[in-house]
Amino acid sequence: MTQVVIMSLICFLCPGMFNALNAVGGAGQVDRTVSNNTNTGLYCTFIVFGVLGGAIVNLCGIRWTIFLSGLTYSLYSASYIYYNHTKNGAFTISTGPILGIGAGILWSAQGMIMMSYPNENQKGRYISIFWVIFNLGGVIGGIVPFVVNFNEDRDSPAKPLPDAGYIVFVALEALGALAALALAPPERVVRGDGSHVVLMRYTDVRYEAIEVLKLFMNPWMLLLLPMCFVSNFFYSYQWGAFNGSLFTIRTRGLNSMLYWASQMAAAYVISFLHDREKMSRRHRALTSLGIVAILGNVMWGCTLVMQQRYTHGPTTTADTDYPGGLIDFTESSRAVGPIILFCFMGGVDALWQSLAYWMLGTLTNDSQMLARYAGFYKGMQSLGAAVAWQLDAKGVTLMHQLIANWVLMACALPFMFYVAYNIKNQSDEVEDLPADDWLIKGNHDDLEYL
Repeated sequence: MTQVVIMSLICFLCPGMFNALNAVGGAGQVDRTVSNNTNTGLYCTFIVFGVLGGAIVNLCGIRWTIFLSGLTYSLYSASYIYYNHTKNGAFTISTGPILGIGAGILWSAQGMIMMSYPNENQKGRYISIFWVIFNLGGVIGGIVPFVVNFNEDRDSPAKPLPDAGYIVFVALEALGALAALALAPPERVVRGDGSHVVLMRYTDVRYEAIEVLKLFMNPWMLLLLPMCFVSNFFYSYQWGAFNGSLFTIRTRGLNSMLYWASQMAAAYVISFLHDREKMSRRHRALTSLGIVAILGNVMWGCTLVMQQRYTHGPTTTADTDYPGGLIDFTESSRAVGPIILFCFMGGVDALWQSLAYWMLGTLTNDSQMLARYAGFYKGMQSLGAAVAWQLDAKGVTLMHQLIANWVLMACALPFMFYVAYNIKNQSDEVEDLPADDWLIKGNHDDLEYL
């Protein structure tokens, strides 16, 4: 549990701050072009290093890989300070691919820790603990643009987040990178019941390369590929086309706080279903999937009603064409409905992500395999995100972006249903291998040194 909490705090300070910054729309900038192109580059390298991340973690360990990965988040946020002063987006855009490398490795390690460290009947609980702490970063990060811009009048022209806001993000992300050095190697971690988390099999570059290639022939991974692809696809629409287009800058910060807070609540609630031992795993999976399917369709239906009222957000030359202009939280009659809908989006996201990780965690208890599964999930997730950010960057209409999100979600659900229906009641254990295929590390009395 200690290791999961530490990893949660790292994600709270690194990806959590990244999410908070991007959730305000355009990473705090009025013109989303640079942010969109930066995030496209980010997710392009994330695709590759997400898939390779599990192999890198298995080969290099977790502490220093996560530390170096965390620093890439600071570099990304710091680049916007430079952009504020020069309006030259080249440096900012170049930090996107660098962050993609770091993020792919960090999230592979996170997935391995979150899915392989808990006991069978605690995976839902551990996922929810991670999700609550991680998204607390988004809540606190959302305070920054809200406080910095609080005294701005609702009729003030839209302007970017000032340097002070970005400096706070940089400092917090650097602190998150340092926290990685407090993690213990997986082979030294023991569960609360005394069992060892992992026996490390011998691995090398050739072995990991073969295992990564096998992921693309793994029937479960192929069936879950649509689920992975769509799992971050909607962020560019929700953060840019919705939050970034409809609200004043200070209200975007408030929305960001509420968005991540609703994620915390949703992840906590669904964990009770995922760990309910009185129900079979198949029953739990199908029930959770049914909840996600119903709420997801309701969410996009409500969003469609909103989207029919506007076609674009604020630009450097024009305001949004939403009736009455940008929405400020002080205008309760105009603000309550759209803000609640944005919170609803966050809750549905948490339900989707929690179900995805829980389903992956039911496939095996092998930590090395789970690191690869997590990497595959994040890699294919990033492929979807890269496409989505580029759709916005290329000026695809907001209505068409919404339709793409809704259709992709609907296409993923049948494949998820098949996997949920075939979930075993007990995860596959680590396969038995000859003694010389194992490298057992650690200083434990019940481990034999080979």
